[in-house]
Amino acid sequence: MYDEIAAQAKLAVSELIKTAELEEESILVVGCSSSEVGGRAIGTFSSVEIANSIFHAIYPVLKEKKIYLAAQCCEHLNRAIIIEKEAAVKNRLEIVNVVPQPKAGGSFATAAYANFEHPVAVEQVVAQAGIDIGDTLIGMHLAKVAVPVRLSVRKIGEANVVCARTRPKFIGGERACYDEKLK
Repeated sequence: MYDEIAAQAKLAVSELIKTAELEEESILVVGCSSSEVGGRAIGTFSSVEIANSIFHAIYPVLKEKKIYLAAQCCEHLNRAIIIEKEAAVKNRLEIVNVVPQPKAGGSFATAAYANFEHPVAVEQVVAQAGIDIGDTLIGMHLAKVAVPVRLSVRKIGEANVVCARTRPKFIGGERACYDEKLK
């Protein structure tokens, strides 16, 4: 079961990186309900094993591409983000003091905190793309114009997968000209 979940997660993140054309030092936010992945209702059956299998499948892919993983905590920590300190400093994010736990922050954020080199918590990020595993509502951490991304992976385990990339806002009205490369 864990191998299949890991393979689904790795494929989803790989496809999203390619489709969203993420560049080095981009931030990719991941919200993950291990309960939903395991076939239970969100927040009812937190699984460290499921969270670790997903984390260890996607983190090396992101690290190789030099993309920062932002692990979204659950609602009990107001959907705070666990991120590498380097990313927080580079993006001038205010660090807050909290350590996620499986039932207060979520198993995926706990896995990130345990495995990052220098984990910190921040209240919010402005990510260039995101993957929502299990309807965790990552939208608050995406840049202003989110564009849905359809992947071949529709589920990880039993959890729905919804992805997005972002693009700059179009401004200026009917006489404005736009850079087609930024769509």
